[in-house]
Amino acid sequence: MSETEKKLSANEGIKTRSNYLRGTIEEGLADLSTGALSEDDQQLIKFHGSYQQDDRDLRADRRKHRLDKAYSFMLRIRVPGGVATSHQWLETDRMAEQYANGTIKLTTRQAFQLHGIIKTNLKRTIKEINDTAMDTIAACGDVNRNVMCNPNPFLSSVHADVLKTAQDISAHLTPATRAYHEIWLDGEKIQSSEEEQEPIYGKTYLPRKFKITIAVPPSNDVDIFANCLSFIAIVENGKLVGYNVAVGGGMGSTHGNEDTFPRLADVIGFCTVEQAVDVAEKVVLVQRDFGDRTDRKHSRFKYTVNDRGEEWILAKLNEYLGYDLEPVRPYEFKDNGDRFGWVEDEVGNFHYTLFVEGGRVLDVPGYPMRTGLREIAKMHDGDFRLTANQNVVIANVSAKKRAEVEALLEKYGMHRSHERSALRLSSIACVALPTCALALAEAERYLPEVVTRLEETLEDVGLRHDAITVRMTGCPNGCGRPFISEIGFVGRGPDRYNVYLGGGHAGQRLSKLYRQDVEADDVQALLAPILQRYAKEREEGEHFGDFVIRAGYVTATVQGNDFHKNIKAEAIPVG
Repeated sequence: MSETEKKLSANEGIKTRSNYLRGTIEEGLADLSTGALSEDDQQLIKFHGSYQQDDRDLRADRRKHRLDKAYSFMLRIRVPGGVATSHQWLETDRMAEQYANGTIKLTTRQAFQLHGIIKTNLKRTIKEINDTAMDTIAACGDVNRNVMCNPNPFLSSVHADVLKTAQDISAHLTPATRAYHEIWLDGEKIQSSEEEQEPIYGKTYLPRKFKITIAVPPSNDVDIFANCLSFIAIVENGKLVGYNVAVGGGMGSTHGNEDTFPRLADVIGFCTVEQAVDVAEKVVLVQRDFGDRTDRKHSRFKYTVNDRGEEWILAKLNEYLGYDLEPVRPYEFKDNGDRFGWVEDEVGNFHYTLFVEGGRVLDVPGYPMRTGLREIAKMHDGDFRLTANQNVVIANVSAKKRAEVEALLEKYGMHRSHERSALRLSSIACVALPTCALALAEAERYLPEVVTRLEETLEDVGLRHDAITVRMTGCPNGCGRPFISEIGFVGRGPDRYNVYLGGGHAGQRLSKLYRQDVEADDVQALLAPILQRYAKEREEGEHFGDFVIRAGYVTATVQGNDFHKNIKAEAIPVG
């Protein structure tokens, strides 16, 4: 059967019938007989920044008592470039308490998430988010999502220019539909004989979600190789001259389906700063026109690039642009982690990066972090910057305010947040259970325990201060980017994980499956001998991901379907 004869996926019909993302969402919100929305509207509401969820910890008991599921909604707040004002932080904190479950989730894509919002509070919450000059539109769904960029202004003098590019791309690729304003903000419904237009996306938007990042070398903290489209800042003589363009990255796969796989982006050319927004639009248009709309598991841009090849993509992109990208310029990434504690920039402002385990901002006995950040936000004259590693930078603290911020950090026990093992500081976990419908295993709630067990070995062999990236996700969709970490755990089932090793320390190489279906309690026993050997036999400056390949524990992974194959690469003997 030819591509044109294949049946479109069900989601394509939902989008076509939706009248530009309206569906029957408004009617569903007014229906108080259930805490849920219709199946079609559950898909459409993603474009408005929300997922319908239920508390899976309560499912069995509610089923036993013949009760409906404990439905609620997650809201994702777009924060282009990860920069939020102190007022926006305070309002997010207030809404987390007033409408959600009392916590703020910092995502791996530099966004805020609020969980546990009931249907009757959903519209009110979105309206109040917009009142803070933030929004949720296009935070989810088959569109370009939150645009990420390096959040640390102290790393580069060109950061402001890079942030502007991220914000410009985000604004340009925001859907034009009036549905968001009509449904959530009581916007006027304009009656016209002419059909509404989506100038970039068209009536059916994109085949699947689309993710864009911008990085400033040598930091790859936004993991550009794991995203659909990325821009690598090229700085010459202290000035931002343009960006290398990378296409076709993505993490998701499906257990048992070898036609699905994570993929690293290909760096295909260079554009000027002025061309970046145009390049972003045209790459989106290529995916809109040539992405697979028949199989949702094969519809990400990475498969379009993988199937057609980077040369075809570059030629088609140049055709859409009407000019050619220039050749790739030299760059180097050294790591993809955050830099913790205080630093001072070249203009005399101070920045404090706070470790937030699992990205969950909450108060716990002995560590009232959420309260502490709220008190800092009340007096902070700078801003807050969310990192792609789920941490937060209290940024642009003036010299006159630093002492006051330091006092609050100490009062609420946050001044030693980074006095943890380098392994813990390099950890990421997705939300997983109990709210994610796709989760097969724990992640955010379990990774801290795994790290604690591994720390015992690290202390014994003297690796406490050696950064090893470790990431855990509850399923193979890879929201926490486990397939490019040096140690990756991917949920296989309750208390069972596939263990991956050998990712690049700077996020530049995929990891490889080391063991399948590992019981949670067996993780330390599995990894301890490898960590011990790494401590004894590593070479000068050798990262853990490089060592496990050199030692022959796993092979170097190549692109495409080969991710699932047992390719025999040469492993250099160790010792």
